[in-house]
Amino acid sequence: MNATNTTSARTIPTAVIAGDVRAGLTATPKSLPPKLFYDSRGSELFEQITELPEYYLTGCERQIFEDHAGEMIGAAGPPLSVIELGAGSAAKTVVLLRAVTRRQAAVDFYPVDVSATALADAGRRIKAAIPAARTQPHVGDYTAGLPFLRHISGRRLVLYIGSSIGNFEPLEAGALLGRLRQGLSAGDALLLGTDMRKSPELLIPAYDDSRGVTAAFNKNILSRINRELDADFDLDRFEHRVVWNSEHSRVEMHLQSARDQAVNIRALHMSVRFDEGERIHTENSYKFTPAMIDSIARNGGFQVEQTWADRRGWFSVHLLRA
Repeated sequence: MNATNTTSARTIPTAVIAGDVRAGLTATPKSLPPKLFYDSRGSELFEQITELPEYYLTGCERQIFEDHAGEMIGAAGPPLSVIELGAGSAAKTVVLLRAVTRRQAAVDFYPVDVSATALADAGRRIKAAIPAARTQPHVGDYTAGLPFLRHISGRRLVLYIGSSIGNFEPLEAGALLGRLRQGLSAGDALLLGTDMRKSPELLIPAYDDSRGVTAAFNKNILSRINRELDADFDLDRFEHRVVWNSEHSRVEMHLQSARDQAVNIRALHMSVRFDEGERIHTENSYKFTPAMIDSIARNGGFQVEQTWADRRGWFSVHLLRA
C-alpha cells in the first residue's frame, strides 16, 4: 500500500456539515447524523470503544473471521479485489485479506472512510501485515454511491462489516445497498456484518460503558460543531443517554440537555434553544433478525447466500451475491 496514494486529506466539506447541522437542529425532534462523529478525535475514541469489554461486537465479528475467513473468501469466488466501506483502521480486515492472499498472489484493497486519519492508520496496518496488499484509500462518504467501483476490473468483494448497516433505517439501508449494487456486476459479492437482536441487558452496556468512552464519543459531535462551525456548546450541559427501542429493534443514542439553554452557532447565524430534558438523537443501531436481513438484501438487489455466526449467536456475517 502507498499511503500517499490517498485521494486527499479531506474530511467532510464544511458546507455539508453546515447543512446537516442546520437541518438536524431545526427539526422536531432534533437530530444529528452519526457520520459527524468521525473527525480525528472521534475516530480515536471509536477505536477505544472497540477494545472495551462491554463492546462485544468487535470481538464476536473478529472471532467469526478467524474461524471462517477461508470459507468466506472461497465462497466469494476469487480472484478478488476488496473494497471496504467505513473501513476505519481496518483492524479486522487483516484476517480477511490474509485469506485472500492465500488464494492469489496479491490483492488490491480499496478502503473507504470519511476519516483521513483512520485511513492512514489502516494503510500502515495493512502495509506491515500484508505486503502483497496494494492499498488505495478513498476519503469520502460511501452512502451516496461509489462510482469508482466500475473502474475496478475483475471480481469484486465489498466488505460492510461492524454492523454499520445498523445505523440506517431499514428502508434507507436497502436503498444504500441498492446504490452499491449499481456499481457491481452479477457475481460480485458483499460480506455484511450484522449485530443480532438480544437482551437489552447485553445491548445497553455496549453503548454506555462504565469508563465513559462512549459518552465522550457521543459528546465529541458537539465539540466538532464548536470547532468547525464556531458554536458554543457547553459539553457539561449535555448528558449521554442510551435507549433500547424494542418496537423498532434498535439501540438509540441521544444527547440530553441538562437545563434550559441556548446555543449559538455563529457560522450558521443561528441560535438553538433547548429545554431541560430535550434530546438530540445522534445514532440508531438496529439489531437484526434473519427476516430483517433478508428484506434489506432483497431491497438492495442482493441475495443472501450464506451466513456465519459467532459461537454464542450474538453476531452474524452474511455473504450477499449481486
